[in-house]
Amino acid sequence: MAEVNRQWRLVRLVEGLPKPEDWRLEEEPVPDPPAGTFLARAIYLDVAPYMRARIAKVRNYVQGVQPGEVMIGGAVARIVASRAAGWKAGDLVVTDFGFGWQDYAVLRPEAVRRVDPALAPTETWLDVMGLNGVTAWFALFETGALRPGDRVLISAAAGSVGQLAGQLVRIAGAVPYAVASTAAKLAWCRELGFEAGIAHRDCSDLAGAIRTLLPNGVDLYLDNTAGPIHDAVLQNLAPRARIVVVGTVSLADRLGRPDIGPRFFREVLVARARIEGFLVLDFEKRWGEAWARLAELLRAGRIRTRYDIARGLERTPEAFLRVLRGENVGKQLVQVSEL
Repeated sequence: MAEVNRQWRLVRLVEGLPKPEDWRLEEEPVPDPPAGTFLARAIYLDVAPYMRARIAKVRNYVQGVQPGEVMIGGAVARIVASRAAGWKAGDLVVTDFGFGWQDYAVLRPEAVRRVDPALAPTETWLDVMGLNGVTAWFALFETGALRPGDRVLISAAAGSVGQLAGQLVRIAGAVPYAVASTAAKLAWCRELGFEAGIAHRDCSDLAGAIRTLLPNGVDLYLDNTAGPIHDAVLQNLAPRARIVVVGTVSLADRLGRPDIGPRFFREVLVARARIEGFLVLDFEKRWGEAWARLAELLRAGRIRTRYDIARGLERTPEAFLRVLRGENVGKQLVQVSEL
């Protein structure tokens, strides 16, 4: 076993777009697990948009990371030493939040799930079989009240939640449409079964492009970005449209500032539309039922996934910033060690 544990610790709370120097790589002794816990070594680390709010000075829905603390994050990891009954060295586990950006972590059994590679590939446990899976599932079927025949527009459609959501929409008998940053990302969305889409970085009139794409309006909008895409959708609502605000990654460089843009309350009124914020933590007691169904779809080959994997713990901040800049295609992971 290595004698040191490398850890990315937060240097300061962040205003604007984070920079690599907002974290510092430190070394600590590899800890010994106390009774009832085990020591695990990271294989894959998660980086995701929610982490931006955890390092901001603004109010959030949970407590954030403080300067000097190890950066928050989930991981797929292998147990290397155990003092917890029923858990042994060699077991694979996944934790959704509690591992952190480091090589090793001491974990409690109640904070992890067992990884079964026979049920789903290892990397999917931080994606379809992780937070992204339950986010897409409950945002669509619960908060979004997805119905067969719905015209569903999804922003950041080539990202981790977006790529899965589009496939679930199609499986449910509705029609998915993509908004992604580039034509290359749209090509991936079309491979997944999206009907059509818009590359917004190449589009000078986003509201007009949505109107051309969906002349009868958007029934359900899965909003992973906020910002100008949200504004454009508000000008193209079908009657009784539902807008589910899942993420606000386009605001990563200005959290806490007024989100200034056009106001389209008249369109919301005329369409009798509903705009609702979504937090996956609100459905935590039901995550298991979604994962069970998603595992069935994976085994049946009805869900495809794509991963953008950075190699090495030292690249973790860079990988996170790629997500905030929209440079990843599929789920962004950091591989720290070999399976």
